Parts: sequence; structure tokens; C-alpha cells
Amino acid sequence: MEYDFENAPDRSHTDLVKWDVKPGELPMWIADMDFKTAPEIIEAMQAKISLGAFGYEWPQKDYFNAVANWYETEHGCRPHNDWMIFTTGVVPAISPIVRRVSHIGDNVLVQEPVYNIFYNSILNNVRHVLSSDLAFDGKNYSVDWTDLEEKLANPLTTLMIFCNPHNPIGKVWTKAEVQRVAQLCQKHHVVLLSDEIHGDLVRKGQGYTPAFSIEAKSNVIFLVSPSKTFNVAALHAATAIVPDENLRNIVNRGLNSDEVAEPNLLAILATIAAYEEGHGWLKALKQQLNENFAYVSHFIQENIPEIRVISGDATYLMWINVQKVANNSAELVEFLRKETGLIVSAGSVYRGNGQDFIRINLACPLAMVKDGMNRLAEGISKYSK
Repeated sequence: MEYDFENAPDRSHTDLVKWDVKPGELPMWIADMDFKTAPEIIEAMQAKISLGAFGYEWPQKDYFNAVANWYETEHGCRPHNDWMIFTTGVVPAISPIVRRVSHIGDNVLVQEPVYNIFYNSILNNVRHVLSSDLAFDGKNYSVDWTDLEEKLANPLTTLMIFCNPHNPIGKVWTKAEVQRVAQLCQKHHVVLLSDEIHGDLVRKGQGYTPAFSIEAKSNVIFLVSPSKTFNVAALHAATAIVPDENLRNIVNRGLNSDEVAEPNLLAILATIAAYEEGHGWLKALKQQLNENFAYVSHFIQENIPEIRVISGDATYLMWINVQKVANNSAELVEFLRKETGLIVSAGSVYRGNGQDFIRINLACPLAMVKDGMNRLAEGISKYSK
């Protein structure tokens, strides 16, 4: 089937967060694609709506089989069905897990710069953020293994939230790295919560390693969802995968106590459609994303050489070093919006060395990408003067 990645639906004047903008502004910030989702998913939703009656629902074997089949086909490893629990989203699941596996005043370890919503789940639940910052050599990020182990060994550290692949830097962790993180957590009796929502969006190079496929997994919780892959965030459907029965019972109780374990009328069938029929669409999507990334990388090198692309091989989010232009990415982002209408994310919200970076969403038609780059070049030029 041919898929359309050239024409974006007009989503202005809707309830969408991304497109709640002023006339002439171009939003390229929040992780929400401007492509139509796979027609196979839309057709499944339309068929369900045509029933005209919507009662209580609960995921059955076909749902969990679809999740398992997807991971076996796309990533070469299959989770057991009885490891899985339906939840309404990766982010909604994090807070109840934080409350169930850690205590007030405990440390929850992250690797900054990292997805900013993690901080909300930690701080809102009266836990402390403890970061083992990723080491940056000017070109690449890596784990500071000595620092990571030292902080995992802290008696107050009871939980680590791992971003696999990493958002915002787009790094794809190797199997050895995932294994080592899990083993260190196991050694120091720390539960590892792995957010793998971007796992399907490895555009090139090595595939990502689902944390449930490694050996040291008795203390690991994995969260997966079709939401980023197929642009169905408002579907509110995700799966917690927990191999250890005791830990799974704890997670299950937390999700149910917080009422984030029941599907809406479209969640089950749309997820099944995505995982059973979405392989071709995802392949085409990644081809378009690679074209977009290649265009932007070349454009920046030729037209804005004072900034530098650092992104890894995963996600549709580009991580750009603007250190030579500004020492405050939040100020730069505000200037870009005011002067050009381009809306991107300030890296400072991800902490760590994020003040030197901006994050740009490239999941949109190439024409929109080109518009964004022209605005970026204009804004950087004006800001530098």
C-alpha cells in the first residue's frame, strides 16, 4: 500500500496542544507527528464507531497476542502474555509505579538530559531526583558507569527510570549497555523502570534492545505503547511488561488503585490494528524520517554551521547544539518564536547540559521541514546579530 507522507491534515482550530498557535506560527516541538496515522488503524476505529453502542471493555488474549507478535516480528524477541498489563499510557503508569516501588523521600535516579515529564512523576510524589548525567564529549553521549554505580549504591536510591531509546538525544542503547544498567540495578536492589515508547522509531543502525529480552530482568518494569509509533497519543493505550510475578502484582495493584488500567472504546481494537497491520506503514514512515533528517543535517551544515546536530539514530526528534550561538536555550527559543514563528523545545527543560541545546520535531512533511529550517536560519542570524 502507498502511504501519504507529503500532505499534513489541517489540525488548526482543534483541541490539539501542538496546533494551539497564533496565525503564521509553525509548531515543531511536542512529540506529536503531523502525518495521518496508518489507514488500517483509522478503518478499525471507524468500524467500531459504526456499532453505535459502547460499554465496558477489558483486554483479552487477542490484545496481548498482538503486542507479543509485534515485538517478535519487529524486534526479534517475544514477551510472555502473562507478563503484560494494560494501562492507559506510559506517562500515566509512571506515577503509580513510583508510589508503589519507592517511598517518600527516596531517590529516583535518571540520566540527564532526559524527558522532562519524568521529573513531574518524581517530584509530585515527594521523591528526590538524583541524576547520573550522561557524559558528553562534544559529539556523543555515553554513560558514566562509575558515577551511575555510585548513585545506585546510595541506600536511598530505590528506583531508576531508564529511557530506551533515549529522549531527547535519540541514542540507541546497545544490548550490552541495557544489560549492564539492569545488572547494576539488580546488584544494588534498585527497580529499573524502562520507558520504551520510542523503541519502534529506530531509523537506522542497530535495532533497540527491549529490556524484557535481557538476562537480568527480575527487577525490571517495561512500558511500551503504539502512541509515538503511530501518532495515536490520545488513544490512551499502553502495556506494562513485568516478568517477575511479585513485582508484576505490585505494579498491577498500583495501576488499578490509580484507575489507569481500563481501556476506552477504541484502545484495544486500534492497538491490535496497529500491531497486526502497521508494519508497512512504519517502514514507510522511517524512510520519510530519514529523508527529513538528512535534509536538515545538510541544511544546517551548509547554512547554519554555528550550530551542530547531535541526534542519534532513534526518534523523530532532533537534538541540536546551539552553544556557540546562545548560553540560554530557553531565551533563544523564545526569540525564535517571536521573530520567525518557529516553535521548538528548549533543551534546558531536560536538565543536564540541555541549556546548550534545542529539540526539533521532524515528523512532518518535507515541505514543512524546509519551512522550519528557513525560519531557523533566519532566527539564528538575527539572534547572533
